[in-house]
Formats: sequence, structure tokens, C-alpha cells
Amino acid sequence: MLEKSSAELREEEPVRKNVKEPFCSRYSCGSLLGSGGFGSVFSGQRLSDGLQVAVKQISRDSVQQWARLSGEAAPVPMEIVLLQRLSEVGGHGGVVRLLDWFQVEGRGFLLVLERPPQSQDLFDFITERGALPERLALRFFRQIVEALRFVHANGVVHRDVKDENIVVDTRTLDVKIIDFGSGAALKETPYSEFEGTRVYSPPEWVESQSYLAVPLTVWSLGVLLFDMVCGDIPFERDQEIVEAMPLFTKRVSKECQSLIRWCLSYRPEDRPTLEEVLTHPWMDREPEDEEEDRGDLQGGPNSLPGQSL
Repeated sequence: MLEKSSAELREEEPVRKNVKEPFCSRYSCGSLLGSGGFGSVFSGQRLSDGLQVAVKQISRDSVQQWARLSGEAAPVPMEIVLLQRLSEVGGHGGVVRLLDWFQVEGRGFLLVLERPPQSQDLFDFITERGALPERLALRFFRQIVEALRFVHANGVVHRDVKDENIVVDTRTLDVKIIDFGSGAALKETPYSEFEGTRVYSPPEWVESQSYLAVPLTVWSLGVLLFDMVCGDIPFERDQEIVEAMPLFTKRVSKECQSLIRWCLSYRPEDRPTLEEVLTHPWMDREPEDEEEDRGDLQGGPNSLPGQSL
């Protein structure tokens, strides 16, 4: 299904319950930032103060899960409910914040999300720079794990943790988790559906189409950390996922390898919890030096003596 252009988006007037002003009276919609099975994301601006935002358009037929939101008569995409829940408890610096949302008559939904003015997703960040120095990978990874602890503590599981769903503020080197389109309410019992990314999925899903929330998340974190320090993901095929034996293609410290292998344990019960990830020896480092991290970026990956701390 073809998405509407940004010009067409500006011309239409979405309708939201209990909101008098339409979308186009409160926000401007600019160029296309990206698109996929989830819909399309445009740059945008809040007219009242010029705040830079991202506008995510979701067509109704692409919504896999619907849920009820207090005060709304009709069901809305689960993503709205999950993001609303996280915002209502105060939000977290490492999780994208939902600022507003609108229903477009006959089309779908527009989600207005915060967006750092100078941001880049981690996939592009790694593609441009290659494998990251461990110090910088640790800086990002710690933020991501802390953000996921907040997400889980408030009854939400993301289910699609990957480099494309992490946005880096290139000025501050702070990161945010985005795109909760594959997310769900957190539960202790197994899930039997998965809309995330296959190469980030764990062996139990590949083999039996069943998984638990925390082991799934931790497996994805292991894939992500490998991706950061090696410059690419460890597994491409189902057989490689099931074998669960990452082959390190760069020089990586023993401590970092140990954490990655723990996260990528074949048996879900052998993987750490998020709290245990944070207490692993590799994570127990002095606070990062932002100036040194910036120097690493300017000098490029080849300017450093290897990948170890």
C-alpha cells in the first residue's frame, strides 16, 4: 500500500477525540525520514514553539494489535497504549516520548514523537563508522539496558530491540529506544506471536515459536552488543541462531565477549536478567569521558589501538 506524501498529510485534517484543533493547526509535517512495514516517519515541527518532532503515520491495515485507551470509544494501535503508559509514569530519558496522537479519518493514525535535532539511528551510526570502540559501545549499552529496565518495570516489553530502533543524539551521545510497534504488555507467561526482527530472535522462537519476555530481550541485547563492537550482527540464518555460537570478527576484550556469550546462551534460563547484565564485570567501569568518546568518533575506528578498553 502506497503511503501519502508529506504534502497530502499537511492538507488533511486528522480528527482526535477530545481535541478541538486538528493536526495541521498544531504541527507542520516535513520530509520523509523513513518507511517500512510499520508505516512512514516524517520530520515535523510543533507550531507553538518550533520543537522538532517526528510524525509516524500508521495505516489501519498495518496494525497487528489493538487495545483500549481510557477515554477513547474505539480501540487504538497497541503502540499508542504502550507509549501512553510510559509517558504517564513520567517517561525516561532513554525512551522516546509520545507527545500527541491523532486519528486520520479513513487512513489511520499519526503519532507525534520527540526527536533530537541532530540524531541518527544506531544502524546508520555503525554503518558509517564501523565497529565501535568498547568504551563507546559501553556508553550506549548501559543507557539501553537502563531504559529497558524502566520499560519492563512499567509493564511493557519492546520485542524488537535492534540497532535500527536505537536513536543516537550525535551532540550528546545519549540514546533513545524508539518504535514500539512490535511491543506488548509485559507478562510472565510465554508469548506465541512475534513481530520483531528474525535475526534478533532467540533459538526458542526459531525452534518452537514460544518465548518469555526477559530472555527474549536479553538475547536481543547480546546480538546488539556484538553488532556494536564487531560492526555487524552475529547470526544471519536460523541454523546459526540455534547453534548460538557467535564468532568474533574483531578484537574484543574477554570481559565483553563473556557478557555477549552470556546473553546469547542457548537456554533461556541460562541468560542473565537485565539487573545481572548491569552487574557484569564489563559493565563495572568508570563513568565515560565524553570528550574522549567524541575524539574516538572524530578519529574513526582505525585511530584506536584495537577494540578493548
